[in-house]
Amino acid sequence: MPPSPPPVETGVSQALARFRAQTLGDLAYALKFDIPAQKNQPIPASETITFTWQPGNAPLQLDFKEERAHLQTVSVNGTAIPIVFEQEHLLIDAARLRPGTNQITIGFTAGNLSLNRNDDYLYTLLVPDRARTVFPCFDQPDLKASFQLTLTLPQRWQAITNASLIDSAVTADRKTLRFAASERIPTYLFSFVAGQFRPVSRTAGNRPMLLLHRETDTTKIRLSLAPLFDLHAEALGFLEDYTQMPYPFSKFDFAAIPDFQYGGMEHVGAIDYRSSTLFLDNGATRDQKLNRATLIAHETAHMWFGDLVTMRWFDDVWLKEVFANFMADKITEASFPDANYDLQFVIDHFPAAYAVDRTEGANPIGQPLANLQEAGSLYGGIIYHKAPIMMRQLELLIGKEALREGLRDYLKTYAFGNATWTDLIRILDARTPTDLQAWSRIWVSETGRPVFTHQIEQQNGRINRFTITQAGEDGSRRLWPQVFDVALVYADRVELIPVTMSQPTVELTAARGKTPPLFVAFNAMGQGYGRFPVDPATPAQLASVGNPVTRAALYINLYEAMLAGAGIGPKQLIDTYQTMLATEKEELTLRLLTSQLTDLVWTFTRPADRPAVAAQVEQAAWQAMEQAMEQAQHPGITKLLFRLYQSVALSPGAQQRLYTIWDQQKAPAGVTLTEDDYTSLALALAVRDYPADGILTRQLARIKNPDRQKRLEFMMPALSASEAERNAFFASLAVEANRDREAWVTAALGYLHHPLRAVTSATYLPKSLELLEEIQRTGDIFFPEQWLRATLSAYQTPETAQLVRQFLADRPGYNPRLRAKLLQAADGPFRASKLLYQP
Repeated sequence: MPPSPPPVETGVSQALARFRAQTLGDLAYALKFDIPAQKNQPIPASETITFTWQPGNAPLQLDFKEERAHLQTVSVNGTAIPIVFEQEHLLIDAARLRPGTNQITIGFTAGNLSLNRNDDYLYTLLVPDRARTVFPCFDQPDLKASFQLTLTLPQRWQAITNASLIDSAVTADRKTLRFAASERIPTYLFSFVAGQFRPVSRTAGNRPMLLLHRETDTTKIRLSLAPLFDLHAEALGFLEDYTQMPYPFSKFDFAAIPDFQYGGMEHVGAIDYRSSTLFLDNGATRDQKLNRATLIAHETAHMWFGDLVTMRWFDDVWLKEVFANFMADKITEASFPDANYDLQFVIDHFPAAYAVDRTEGANPIGQPLANLQEAGSLYGGIIYHKAPIMMRQLELLIGKEALREGLRDYLKTYAFGNATWTDLIRILDARTPTDLQAWSRIWVSETGRPVFTHQIEQQNGRINRFTITQAGEDGSRRLWPQVFDVALVYADRVELIPVTMSQPTVELTAARGKTPPLFVAFNAMGQGYGRFPVDPATPAQLASVGNPVTRAALYINLYEAMLAGAGIGPKQLIDTYQTMLATEKEELTLRLLTSQLTDLVWTFTRPADRPAVAAQVEQAAWQAMEQAMEQAQHPGITKLLFRLYQSVALSPGAQQRLYTIWDQQKAPAGVTLTEDDYTSLALALAVRDYPADGILTRQLARIKNPDRQKRLEFMMPALSASEAERNAFFASLAVEANRDREAWVTAALGYLHHPLRAVTSATYLPKSLELLEEIQRTGDIFFPEQWLRATLSAYQTPETAQLVRQFLADRPGYNPRLRAKLLQAADGPFRASKLLYQP
């Protein structure tokens, strides 16, 4: 029985996607774009779509999210037909089609929404459903197709796409590039980058690669090029060995794009990256280098996980992301053998996962999705950070070898096709006695995290009974099956006790008869997930903990306890962390510590108390930095401590010191500051209204790279000392065109809503919330969340918390995914107002 035809409605409904998947096949697109030199001119385009079709009576729906005027001509199998356009769909009468192979040829003007056009370059970014904003297509992940691209563009421009260049022809000041057909990929992975880029070709790991970039800093170029190619080659080699499957596509190129919306995007054969993440200078910390390596490994892993095997529908979008992160962690561990992999994992994933999972807007890893126009709201900290933690627990549960063999089977079975989480669980289930279906329900399908409590009973100076109980944060008796370690910390030793939470309450029989320790460290090796108890003795004993993974886990436990109001307050935690600045020698752990301490000063300290608190932290940070320099510690340590000092500097003396450093461009001994660092210093001084003329104008003149100059020019009104100028800047963001450079916008918002501006910037909050629905419609997938976090994170008053709650109360039918994003972003103000202002 043929499937029922779906109605014509906006977006790409799941019903439409299923119908087309059953009636269409063998898709191929031949696309031509004629790109003018001026970004405000339209882009003439044409395409021919070839496909097989199973006969039916319903019109064929092609997705095109543009105005009807963008469509000029349509022909089917060589015959011109009238254009019928409804609800973002070009409709082809079934009577025009024939059983078997068909061709549709369309002349159109390309849509601009996802072409990211700049003065002298552009790039596509079509995830999750944005191919349809550029050209008419079947925009769903399980209708994979080959793409053959022809570009006509200014003669001096460079270009890459998913496939290799076949030939080119030059006419006057224009040239035409014709590329080969790509392998079968989903529409969201079709991509091209074109513009005034510098090409660099190298062979690494016996594989030719091409990089396009716009970096002008000769030091960054000199220090970065070799690592960029080598890291990609190492990632490819690791993945080929792990999967036992050679790189599945015909070429491997990448582009570094200024202020790219994401860290990277896994376009087949043409990966896009944010340039600032790839090009590092001699002031880069070890942490920055590890982050670069992890990002490269993540995007390279996508070539297998997401590109070769793609989720069937975007409700499983997390599936490609979890494996990219999971594999990236393994690759980075191999690339940096002297790094602490377990520490990196804890710091990279746990705080970010908790930042969503602890909130009123928490979402499960797997989320239902009725229409692709909502798919962008699925992305966030749960997909990118809780899911890797879940996958690590799965690996501990079934074993590394069983997981690897299962993944090899998965890739082989579904290569160049589509699969679901259920398909993978079915493969893995055959390799373990554990009921993975039940395990998956709590970890993947349900929301939230467990809260652990414990009880220790003593008799005759010995531990008689040690129990740990798990429940949901809402008090529910849910069970997250998992394993972790508890450390009994003594003056002369640490004894680890493994915990398997297979029941709501478990007893640690291994603890019976032991002498009570100085304190107990829960989740000591950073494997478990949830809010763990904090032993009251922890703050006093923290400096004695030698294992950096355990210290990181304790920092996280302490911070989560503070947020929950569970036994430690913000001021006590600030005092504890200040003392740790001088003793924390591990760069990654110091990054976590300084990040939390900065948040404590700005978000969890009342404005009236902040000058005194900041002065203490300033002094502790500077003294720790001087001590680190005297002890010749790693430069990354001194850099992190200097950044903390810069972040919290409020006293006149500290601000004067920062101004002198910036003015004379003379860094403290042992600290390397680069152009980017001096720009950051100038911004920090400007938001403090430091009494010196023209700080940002002078910094603008110092910047050599034109892309970075434009970024600072955009941000300058948001940092103006004039409230009227700041008001005008915020008002300008109501115009969609002024939000094009999303990374610039969110950076500017962070300063516009800085705690030092909170009294005046609070007036922007109602309009900021009103714009959210429009921002979701017009912005890329991370923009709504970034807009909200940049807007709300600095506020702490009950008035702000009430404003958010009233906004939602006044809109009972508000988009539930946006409601969740808003509640996630408002978690800081909710908690700060409760901790600081409620008795």
